[in-house]
Amino acid sequence: MARQQRLGILERDLFTDPEILQDPAPYYAALREHGPVWREPNRGVVILSGIEEILDVYSDHEHFSAIVSSLGPMVKIPDPDPGESWVDAVERLRDVIPMGNMLVGLDPPRHTRLRGLAGRLFTPNRLKENEEFMWTLADRLIDELAGRGEVEFGAAFARPFTLLVIADLLGVPREHHDRFRGWLGDDTANAGDPDGEHDGDQVFANLNPYFTRYIEERRVSPGEDVMSRLATARFPDGALPDVADLVGLATIFFLAGQETTARLLAAGMRVLAEQPALARALRSDPGAIPAFVDECLRLEGPIKATFRMALQDTKIGDVDVPAGTVVMGLVGAANRDARVFDDPDRFDPKRRDARRNISFGHGEHFCPGASLARAEARISFDRILARLDDFQLVDPGKLSYAPTFIIRGLNDLPLRFRQHS
Repeated sequence: MARQQRLGILERDLFTDPEILQDPAPYYAALREHGPVWREPNRGVVILSGIEEILDVYSDHEHFSAIVSSLGPMVKIPDPDPGESWVDAVERLRDVIPMGNMLVGLDPPRHTRLRGLAGRLFTPNRLKENEEFMWTLADRLIDELAGRGEVEFGAAFARPFTLLVIADLLGVPREHHDRFRGWLGDDTANAGDPDGEHDGDQVFANLNPYFTRYIEERRVSPGEDVMSRLATARFPDGALPDVADLVGLATIFFLAGQETTARLLAAGMRVLAEQPALARALRSDPGAIPAFVDECLRLEGPIKATFRMALQDTKIGDVDVPAGTVVMGLVGAANRDARVFDDPDRFDPKRRDARRNISFGHGEHFCPGASLARAEARISFDRILARLDDFQLVDPGKLSYAPTFIIRGLNDLPLRFRQHS
């Protein structure tokens, strides 16, 4: 009877149930007890909660498409026309599918070609230059808040920090940074909210013309900046990418990199406020911060799930998966896979295998900004711990999480502190 009660949560709607959206851990635990493949009864989505099963699907481009990667069952894809394959239908419908032509929704070989252009942004030299900017920016933002004693951490540090780091990486002129803060800093939409809203519509409306103008100008008159390198990049066969493809690349890096890393920083700060002994230990040993960041990614990573759509009738484990089925890689659950992690629900900042988490994806769709996000978190916590102390949650009982099945992150984080002597 007890097992039936525990598994009963699986009958509830993961995509809209307010309690599960706020605290998915009991749902994850029930999936772990049930097994790594589960067809949920409300929308017919096949949910994968094991690392092995998710990585197998992520790697199988013959049977699965990333066309629904970001929004899953919120994307309604019509059935193929008579005699048409799902592969052909997906390509025909890309222009009308939300984010269908963005990097996250593409499949090989087009994804492979565009993904290769990201190398123009994430070169070792460029990342080193960007990291130098991070140290300066972190201290500048701490200068702004240090004397206040209480702030909403997201607005005061996490969002402007991650926003301006991406702006710097993309070569946005410093005189335009305030404009970008105005566009993105107050954005409160969430991808995957239960009301079916698509995150970032207004942001796309601002970023698209901005990056279009810059790329077109630099194709005519290239300089030495990052945007010029992106604008003049060519595919291996010498072909020049469409401007729209480059704009989409820059925009998705901006949106994805800013929101997810800001939520990661807030998650880590909550842990430090709740565990003052850990904060002291990391302040004494900054070399332990990267392992702490990986454990934050594992247990409180900002991406709960990504999706694929079956292109052919297939099977995952013992579950039949007809063509057209949406498959959910429930990353938040897989990062607690007991076959991989001992005592998976326990936060252990010294966990040696925490980096085996799949918060950054896998294979073709492994996040190209993973090293950037880790550097942002490492530098942020290093400077915050060096300069601030005695972190306290202002009203922990009122903390709440974004009501979305895709993103895991606090809505806000009111925080008290003092300057470290």
